[in-house]
Amino acid sequence: MAYDSRLSSVETDELFKAILSLENAEECYRFFEDIMTVNELKAISQRWHVAVLLSQGKTYAEIEAITKASTATISRINKSLSYGAEGYAIALGRVDTDNYGR
Repeated sequence: MAYDSRLSSVETDELFKAILSLENAEECYRFFEDIMTVNELKAISQRWHVAVLLSQGKTYAEIEAITKASTATISRINKSLSYGAEGYAIALGRVDTDNYGR
């Protein structure tokens, strides 16, 4: 069964097609530097880092110290990991995060 997102739109579909067309990290850097502000990219990167650390069993205090994310942000990501659309879980299952950030 296909996932029916509440965020679905033609524009979002086209954005995702563009992202899926990127072939390597350099192309991702080029695309995301053009489409996002530095602060937007840093915020999304921080959220991903928090999700990785949560999946590794780190505590909120440890994550806050490592990422400088607020406890509200950490809590929101934890809620998404537990009750969200499983997007984090899909990516975490496909990416080697054992040596993340090293």
